[in-house]
Amino acid sequence: MSVKIFPFSDDVLDALETSLSPERVATYASAVGGDREKALRLYTWNTAVSAAFYGPLQGLEVALRNAMHSRLSGCYGPDWYDNPACDLDGMTMNRIDEAKGKLQRGGYAIDPPHMVAELSFGFWVSLLGSGGYPRGPRGQKKKNYEMTLWRPALYKAFPNARMKRTQVHQPLDYLRTFRNRIAHHEPIFNRHLQKDYDSILMITGWMCPKTTDWIKHHSRVDQILQQDRYRGEVLF
Repeated sequence: MSVKIFPFSDDVLDALETSLSPERVATYASAVGGDREKALRLYTWNTAVSAAFYGPLQGLEVALRNAMHSRLSGCYGPDWYDNPACDLDGMTMNRIDEAKGKLQRGGYAIDPPHMVAELSFGFWVSLLGSGGYPRGPRGQKKKNYEMTLWRPALYKAFPNARMKRTQVHQPLDYLRTFRNRIAHHEPIFNRHLQKDYDSILMITGWMCPKTTDWIKHHSRVDQILQQDRYRGEVLF
């Protein structure tokens, strides 16, 4: 079946540049030598590949938070985020308070299922970090997530990867920034997107290979990556 190419006349290009903002379009134009039509086609492709990544990133995020919550619950109870034995740092406690506030304002119960869903991807990734400073006066020692979270519980969330905490945290933190760029409609065309996709599948496999197979089966990332980003049309 032939693909009908969208006609980018000068009037259309002017209108889209106004709608999207000259500053936003300029990022894409600089990548194609100033050609406005190629810039808008690249923008269209960037939007399509961002949409394609939504499903795999969602699968990773939901699997991650549920695996980590399960292991923390087994060690510190289902409301582990309120257990002083977790010894969470100040930034983590602030995020927990913010999540509780949002649930309360929305009329939702402040219970483990709602808390797990409300806490952001960045929150879960931060629990795999080294730990920051506690609330209170300066000069206190940093929290030690290696001893309070990783060794007692969180390493078990990745049963198919015998790795150090830092080796798990680093690629997840990189994907956190990737996810945020997509969420804020930023350019991702200049990233090594195949590596990003491979990383999503790899980390999900550390937790559950069957979930990785499910993501791969339904993903359109490979299809979009193979398409011409400057001339052809892409389906959202």
